[in-house]
Amino acid sequence: MVQNRSLSAIIFHVFNYAFLGVMALLCVLPLVHVLAVSFSSSTEAEAGLVSLWPIDFTADSYRYVLNKPEFFKSLGVTLQKVSLGTALNLLLVILLAYPLSRETKEFPMRTFYAWAIVFTMLFNGGLVPTYMVVRETQIMDTIWALVLPGAIPVFHVVMLLNFFRGIPKELVEAAHMDGAGHWTVLRKIMLPLSIPALATLLLFNIVGHWNSWFDGLIYMNSPENYPLQTYLRTIIIELDFTALGAMDAIHQLENVSERTTRAAQIFLGALPVMLVYPFLQNYFMKGIVLGSVKG
Repeated sequence: MVQNRSLSAIIFHVFNYAFLGVMALLCVLPLVHVLAVSFSSSTEAEAGLVSLWPIDFTADSYRYVLNKPEFFKSLGVTLQKVSLGTALNLLLVILLAYPLSRETKEFPMRTFYAWAIVFTMLFNGGLVPTYMVVRETQIMDTIWALVLPGAIPVFHVVMLLNFFRGIPKELVEAAHMDGAGHWTVLRKIMLPLSIPALATLLLFNIVGHWNSWFDGLIYMNSPENYPLQTYLRTIIIELDFTALGAMDAIHQLENVSERTTRAAQIFLGALPVMLVYPFLQNYFMKGIVLGSVKG
């Protein structure tokens, strides 16, 4: 392979790496700062002296957060939302993308349904109609209010549809000639060959459900049913610090403050996604690129 080593190519690559490096730092440094604040004592944190390294290292903020039952209750709601919502999203997206990826002779109304689905992505009902539908179906304040309104991400359907179309149709035709039906083709051919796309959608859904907070705010009437991000959002705006009295007060008051407690809860809220991402990153770029190529 002959590499282009011209001056313009070298300048482009240097600029490209420098730009990506700066963008990576802009993403990582705020998280490092939050981590440093969470492990610093309250005096230095409140004085704004902490930058990227903890001062007067202490883990009292984490002990305070992990002693709060509300944190684990909201974490449980979020885990339930992520597991149920992700499974429902993937199931419905697969069942919708497969028939839309078939030839017109197999599914004559394919184009009509495809445009109807894309239309909902461009022109959705909006917040008020969606809220009224959720309220009238009487699923307010339940886990279903957090997963059903977004059960079919149309963008994910388009991605998987394009990925399915990229799979050689000769494989499907050979399977049909051997007597395989559509369920067999989907289960034994399409899904095993679509692992990169499915892993990408899995990551999208996990991160989306984990980070969403607005649906919990509008669909949950009881604070004890808030998912983790909605709970974190409420304590960031108005932190109830009176519960500190239940701890060994004097020592904790020296090292725990609103700022360090917020930082600890924010980092704990982001930690699971950071742990999951490296295991799916290998499939991420491949799934994105192949899913965007039309077959």
